[in-house]
Parts: sequence; structure tokens; C-alpha cells
Amino acid sequence: MIRLENKLKLYGFNNLTKTLSFNIYDVCYAKSEREQKDYIAYVDEQYNSERLTNILCDVTEMIGAHVLNVSKQDYDPQGASVTILITEESLPVTCIDPSCNQGEIDILKTRNTVVGHLDKSHVTVHTYPEYHPDNAIATFRVDIDVSTCGEVSPLNALNYLIGSFDSDIITADYRVRGFTRDVDGRKLFIDHNITSIQDYIDDATLRKYDAIDVNVYQANLFHTKMLIKEINLQNYLFNTDVYELPPKERLRITNSLRREMIEIFSGSNIYDGER
Repeated sequence: MIRLENKLKLYGFNNLTKTLSFNIYDVCYAKSEREQKDYIAYVDEQYNSERLTNILCDVTEMIGAHVLNVSKQDYDPQGASVTILITEESLPVTCIDPSCNQGEIDILKTRNTVVGHLDKSHVTVHTYPEYHPDNAIATFRVDIDVSTCGEVSPLNALNYLIGSFDSDIITADYRVRGFTRDVDGRKLFIDHNITSIQDYIDDATLRKYDAIDVNVYQANLFHTKMLIKEINLQNYLFNTDVYELPPKERLRITNSLRREMIEIFSGSNIYDGER
């Protein structure tokens, strides 16, 4: 858990903004066009806007914040988005803007779309299932942003978020922006010690990944990329049993999955000539 160093005494409100932004990728082998479409339909159902809303509400509770407003939408042909406006302290009903649904999720059932405006503290998620007919590899990307102000920290929910999705590749950025002041008027550009995002990831989770950091400490900017180490082929086959495949086919598929993961992890088309 992130805690303020030495219980800092501030003048007024803590104006620091802490933002955690990361992508999670799930990779799957779906050979036929039917399998590819079925996979997209599967992840679209598993991670629809209702489930994503529940995940983000859990995140809000974990970081010690309170829900003010929820906006959610499922898209055609696929994908979903959810945005939640949060506050550090619970607000009296009389102080909440009447246009907010005040975190009462049931109110969303009475309308097709709920639109709320964003304050400095918000949680968002967007999903991007995709495949190409000439490639047997399908991918599912989730983009998550948790932006908070004051003492609330998004890093406290990092392990829960990673565990909420099938995460083959993770790219995470954490940044502290702005400044606040102590009682003597001295500017404070960060209110907690941090050397790496990895410090806030469970050891058991870290052991499953190869991870690298690119950090700019002077700018309070931290970047971590993680790539799953082991591939259990059965977990990546959609509607296919691994023992139905001959050994050479298993090896070919495993290599294909690994190449796809390495390219996403690296952010470049490394194996273009081998396709």
C-alpha cells in the first residue's frame, strides 16, 4: 500500500495527480474463421460493460475512493467501454451534482447511455478484441486508466486488475503530476517513495513474467513491460483439445503464439519475413 511519507503536513488540499495507465493483452489460437469469430464473441460476452463496471467499482473500493457517476457502453460489432467518476471522500447527497447517478448502478438499467463528465479522479476501461482472416492468432486488448488525486493511489489495485484478466503481455505506465505544498509553502512533486511499478506487483505474479523497466525518475514517470514466461498450449486453443494435434503441429502453434507475444511486447514487427 502507498502511504504518505512521514504523514506529510500539507497546506490545503493534496493537488498531486497519480495516474496508472496500462494495456493487457490476451492471445489465442483460433484457426478457422468460425473459431475466430466465436473467440471474439466469447471475450465480448465475458468482458461486457456490466462485468467491466463491476471490476472498476471493486477497484474504486480498493483504493479507498467512492463512486459518483458511471458511464458504460457495449459496441457493435465488438468491444466495450466504462468510465467511472470517483471522489476521495464520500460526499453528502446534497453536494452531488443532480446529473450524477451517485454510483447507483441500477439506474443504468433505465437508460441506453449514461454520460458523466470527468473530474481529476476517474477510472476507465476500453476493450479491443481483434483478429485477421489470414492469421490464426486472435488478440484481446484491454486499456485501463486509473487517475486519482489526493492520498488515493491507483497502484493499490494493480494486482487485482492483473488478476481480473488473462494477461499474456502487460504494459504499464505510472506518473505523478503537478505539485502540492506543505505548511511552510514548499512545493512537493511526489508524496511517496517509488523506484518501480514492479514493487507493487505480487511476487508470485512477477515470477510468471519476464519484466523490464524504463523509468524517468526526475519526471516521476515509471514504465514496466511484462511478458508471460511459460505457454501452456491448451490455455491458448479455442474449442480444440491439445491432444487432438500431432506433436509438430503443437510446436508450430506454440512458436506462432510466442512470436506474436514477442512482437506485441517489443512493439515492432520482428518476424515479418517469416509469415
